[in-house]
Amino acid sequence: MRTFGHFDYVIAGAGAAGCVLANRLSADPDVSVLLLEGGGKDDWLWIHIPVGYLFCIGNPRTDWCYKTEPEPGLNGRTINYARGKGLGGSTSINAMIYMRGQARDYDEWAALTGDDGWAWENVLPMFRRSEDHWRGASDIHGSGNEWRVERQRLRWDILDRFAEAAEQAGIPKTADFNGGDNSGVGAFEVNQKRGLRWSSSKAFLRPALNRPNLAVVTGALIETLSMEGRRATGVVFQRDGVRQLACSGGEVILAAGSLGSPAILQRSGIGDAGHLQTLGIPVVLDAPGVGANLQDHLQLRSVYRVQGIKTLNQQANSLWGKFVMGMDFALRRRGPLTMAPSQLGLFARSGEAVATPDLEYHVQPLSLDKFGDPLHRFPAFTASVCNLRPKSRGHVRITGRDPHLAPAIAPGYLSHPEDRLKAVSALRLTRRIVAQPALAPFSPEEHLPGTDVQSDDELLKAAGDIGTTIFHPVGTCKMGVRDDHGAVTDSRLRVRGIDGLRVVDASIMPTITSGNTSSPTIMIAERGARMILADRKKRTM
Repeated sequence: MRTFGHFDYVIAGAGAAGCVLANRLSADPDVSVLLLEGGGKDDWLWIHIPVGYLFCIGNPRTDWCYKTEPEPGLNGRTINYARGKGLGGSTSINAMIYMRGQARDYDEWAALTGDDGWAWENVLPMFRRSEDHWRGASDIHGSGNEWRVERQRLRWDILDRFAEAAEQAGIPKTADFNGGDNSGVGAFEVNQKRGLRWSSSKAFLRPALNRPNLAVVTGALIETLSMEGRRATGVVFQRDGVRQLACSGGEVILAAGSLGSPAILQRSGIGDAGHLQTLGIPVVLDAPGVGANLQDHLQLRSVYRVQGIKTLNQQANSLWGKFVMGMDFALRRRGPLTMAPSQLGLFARSGEAVATPDLEYHVQPLSLDKFGDPLHRFPAFTASVCNLRPKSRGHVRITGRDPHLAPAIAPGYLSHPEDRLKAVSALRLTRRIVAQPALAPFSPEEHLPGTDVQSDDELLKAAGDIGTTIFHPVGTCKMGVRDDHGAVTDSRLRVRGIDGLRVVDASIMPTITSGNTSSPTIMIAERGARMILADRKKRTM
């Protein structure tokens, strides 16, 4: 095995968190940083054109192309489970929606970890620290920083009418989803810059690439941690068929995401002892929480045919429509090629007893049978709704020591009875919104799940038939207090029982945020970098 080099910090994973960490840690010229990424560079055209997610998801060039195990809650279906592959990670292929979640999410983290640093009032400055918001600086938003947030560069009459219908159903308009209470209906803001995708790689990594103390290596597939007893001293990785060792004199930081980080730990002998022994992996630390506590947002996609109003289905199925879209993008950086997958958002409560919104809608001026299929030839819109705070829990487990082997992913969708009840309520709320007068002129007709589905049992089965991931896996290396035996990290993101090792990515979330998860992960990395640098200062004093 070849020795690649010695560094103060070795970061595994160049996604949302890893790019932030590389930037913040290498800002100190006295600190040497190595960033390892299993995928390639983000130099493909379709990464940067917003609608290019259609070509990136499911493509082994930019997606690890995972699949779940057969899911009982999805009526035994196996679904695709996209994860970004390459610089920028999933921020290079995701929906680009800027969403922080709710204040109650972070206050809950503070309670679960015993650390007020995770409370909303204390993480808000971390969000602002990264942000370059189109509205400018305020008590809520930041300006002039790396993480660009813009308004979308197109609108659709059908979405405006849906928003009116939501108001008629009792859901008020909102101008900003990111002030701590995301109640209401309004346009999503996006991580774009002048009509192009703005990934964590563009925002945080590219400005730091010329620093002599930062090394970035792509195509580096992590095998295991290098250990001395119960201290992490580096990372063993494969590149071009050669095994190499990168040594760390300070800390190893896992930022490989909610699937990648627990997989690296498990391959290194840190995980559930029984599972590791069945794979012949020597147990370094029996930590049953590694890979457990998997949470995700399950979206239920209701599709409605309409008449007398434009949707993307007609435009995308017309040669002239495609030409117009291409010219609009080429000349003005506007129009459907700048589209995030969803333009209209809606946050609502599933019942009167719920204090803050527990349902999120992603409403789209298009329809298809499933991701990767062509758009329907009839005009239609899709109203996808997800339970923001699922009680169901799943797991991710490696299937062998070879890092090329895909992990076994079992999200456990709809395994909790409360989630099943909420799925039925969500589908009924969708119908109530669509039945409002604002949409009546367009004769909406339910295509999925279909008007023949009426009883609670029928709706629950339909939820299993149409439900799919919205790509928000979190929680598999959750942080928590010492007596929480499922907690993998402490509130400073240090792996319990192992020195010199942290996890800094979405896997540390003890509970999922009430919304899209990429920007909360950016915040976690901002806070994690400060912790790492503060601890370094203590060691060198």
